[in-house]
Amino acid sequence: MPTILVIDDNPAIATALEMLFSLHDIETLIANGPEEGLAALAQAPVDLVVQDMNFETDTTSGEEGEALFREIRARDPDVPVILLTAWTHLESAVELVKAGAADYLAKPWDDRKLMATVNNLLELSQTRRQLAHRNGSERRRREGMARDHDLRGFVYADAATESTLRFALQVARSELPVLITGPNGTGKEKLAEIVHANSAVRGGAFVALNCGALPAELIEAELFGADAGAYTGATRAREGKFEAADGGTLFLDEIGTLPLAGQVKLLRVLETGRFQRLGGNREREVSVRVLSATNADLPAMIAAGQFREDLYYRLNAVEVRLPPLAQRPDDIVPLARHFLPVGKTIAESAERALIAHRWPGNVRELRNTIQRAALLAKSDRIEAEDLGLPPAIATAQVGDAAEPDRATIETALDRAGGVLAQAASDLGMSRQALYRRLERLGIKRP
Repeated sequence: MPTILVIDDNPAIATALEMLFSLHDIETLIANGPEEGLAALAQAPVDLVVQDMNFETDTTSGEEGEALFREIRARDPDVPVILLTAWTHLESAVELVKAGAADYLAKPWDDRKLMATVNNLLELSQTRRQLAHRNGSERRRREGMARDHDLRGFVYADAATESTLRFALQVARSELPVLITGPNGTGKEKLAEIVHANSAVRGGAFVALNCGALPAELIEAELFGADAGAYTGATRAREGKFEAADGGTLFLDEIGTLPLAGQVKLLRVLETGRFQRLGGNREREVSVRVLSATNADLPAMIAAGQFREDLYYRLNAVEVRLPPLAQRPDDIVPLARHFLPVGKTIAESAERALIAHRWPGNVRELRNTIQRAALLAKSDRIEAEDLGLPPAIATAQVGDAAEPDRATIETALDRAGGVLAQAASDLGMSRQALYRRLERLGIKRP
């Protein structure tokens, strides 16, 4: 049963409100003044406060009511507050609503309007409590994972990212090769570092090679090393990445760009642990765990004869997929704050703009955007206009009205934990409008 705290020094008003709320199965606590009200707020959980604007020591200015409201907000910022006021104090009530009050009602009030406001606020209060409970559970779970594993400073908050991270930590304990897939800029190398840091070979080196950053004729030398004279400019022998990673992990990024000749030699190393340097005859043996990553469609490349199928299955003993940033929206703001230079902050308007953007360049684009905005912002506070992002298009045209599309609604429902009131609020629509949209799209209610 929800609980409302009524703070009013007029017994008749307090009694009338208590009777009205009892008819709707709402428990009511009565306080005769500010001190008694604050004491009641500290003693028991309250879902909503209804407070007068004037008390016995000051019956005209509303100053006591304003002071009480600000003290309630300081003690419990999340509890909604309805102000009861006379028309002569309407301006003060409006200012307090701007400061965070949930609503104001003039005396005498309309019971139907009051109960409509109360029911909406109680539902929102319950939603906030559910979200707070869920967020607390998620925070404790993340803290436990960070305590038990080396996450290499990985920043995340989204459930989709957490799921991927947990799976990566699970496969880290094995010796199997891991293929990390996902679009460019999502953080695949960071995930590879985490797999290595939590593996049996974490005491060895972590060596990374971007296969797409080198000319085809130099990739083999980078992988396997080269003896002096093996190619033009090779004046002395040098070891390759496999030798450097011996006893540790070799991470091969953009594996889909590896030439076919290099694929053959890589396959042999994976099968035997042996290789020869470029231009050399002596066979060398290493013990290396290989992690690879790609944003390419390797099965399509196999069908086109551009990638060896046997190598694909050797590399892809376990696949870990890192979703694009647009599919893990709860990561956006924490990552943006992480990329901020010391002394800079992000305004709420900028945070909303960041969340609305689709981030085709993923985490890399987000990092560059924040760094550029921090450089160009006129103050230490980054505003939405400092980001230089294009206007967001978050709706799809349906008939003559612009309404959220299926993907937008499903994302909002997921972020709200299935709580329809919160999802509707996030989408900027009423619950009734959301209900109609769910039925129209055939989306099952949570």
